[in-house]
Amino acid sequence: MDIHLSDHFTYSRLIRFTLPAISMMVVTSLYTVVDGFFVSNFAGKNALAAITLIFPVLGILASLGFMMGTGGAALVGKRLGQGRKADARRAFSLLVCATFFVGLVLASLGQVFIQDIAVLLGAEGEMLAGSVLYARISLVSLPFFMLQFFFQTFFSTAEKPRLGLLVTVAAGCANILLDAVFVALCGWGLMGAALATAISEFLGGGLPLFYFARKNTSLLRLTWPRFSLRDLLKAGGNGASEFLNNIAFSFLMMLYNWQLLRLAGETGVAAFGILLYVTFIFATIFGGYAIGSSPLVSYNFGANRRTELQNIFRKSLVLNSLAGLGIGLFCAVAAGPFARLFTGYDAALCELTTRAIRLFAPTFFFSWATVFGSAFFTALNNGAISALIAVLHMFVFGGLAILLLPALLGLDGVWCAWPVAELLSLLATAFFLLRCRKTYGYA
Repeated sequence: MDIHLSDHFTYSRLIRFTLPAISMMVVTSLYTVVDGFFVSNFAGKNALAAITLIFPVLGILASLGFMMGTGGAALVGKRLGQGRKADARRAFSLLVCATFFVGLVLASLGQVFIQDIAVLLGAEGEMLAGSVLYARISLVSLPFFMLQFFFQTFFSTAEKPRLGLLVTVAAGCANILLDAVFVALCGWGLMGAALATAISEFLGGGLPLFYFARKNTSLLRLTWPRFSLRDLLKAGGNGASEFLNNIAFSFLMMLYNWQLLRLAGETGVAAFGILLYVTFIFATIFGGYAIGSSPLVSYNFGANRRTELQNIFRKSLVLNSLAGLGIGLFCAVAAGPFARLFTGYDAALCELTTRAIRLFAPTFFFSWATVFGSAFFTALNNGAISALIAVLHMFVFGGLAILLLPALLGLDGVWCAWPVAELLSLLATAFFLLRCRKTYGYA
């Protein structure tokens, strides 16, 4: 049975509606994880370190697609709630065109400056060559990677989350299959991993573009766009927090890599890469829930249905907190097997990675709050508070933690920095949610 934005949501209905978005994010995260698995086991830890070093740069560029998707979905979802379907479709079409055009520009600039950026990040020798090779191939598909992030949010807004899941699964399966062929069978190493990811991103962004360009049964389709600087600025403002979050995350990764190169060399960077691969899958569960539930928040806010808005808010807090507790405990228990999956060929690297995952695991007890809170304010069309949460989360708490804790605890301080930053971010998010509860009527 189809689920509509205007429905009343029980726990079961809320889970069923958000599950496709959660699955989409998890499958998308597998692109990076699968690359890491094959590169680590078939090309070695130096190649893995090269990907880990350059990945933050690609993340910053792709985050613009996520910004336009989340911010644009809040704008379009509110108009759908107000019954302005034609305006919603025109805004959707404009945002698609803008995202693709920006992707082309960034991809071109990236090809010119990527080697200088890699040198600035500390790459040299074999790591420099590998980082540049992986990045240049990945940049070819950047416009479609940005569209993939963009459409992940809009499939839920269009009441087609299951279709979005199918597209993402298809792209993910292609990535896994091509990684096995290019990296494991053909022995192409970093080049093979980058090619596999690029092809899957063409599918992930191209298939939704084809779907929405045709007449379909969803709430949205591509029409002739009408340029509106106001809509572009509103979407960008709404999604600014997600953009800042992604930039800040990439910035923190650079700081982590810098600290690890100083304290443990390339082995430390490789261990950090594996830590990210393992935990990234679980972290995307919270991001997927935020994407899946945001259209419900925007719709009910636009329709002034405060009772349903309160219902979604309360149930979201319960579901996210339980998921955070379960994931954190699971990661702590399963740290050893996860580490051996990637590093069975190197005992020292395996031991270091196991300790890193165990010290990092408490992050999940707190991290859900910041992800949900930031997305919640974006869905309410309050990009300012959402952006402030993002700035405090990553730039302030995250930056200070990774700079200060290693000075006190050495290498263990690197792994403990993220849980400390997330705890402080949870407290800040709770402050904003409590302060604004009467203004928006969600509690």
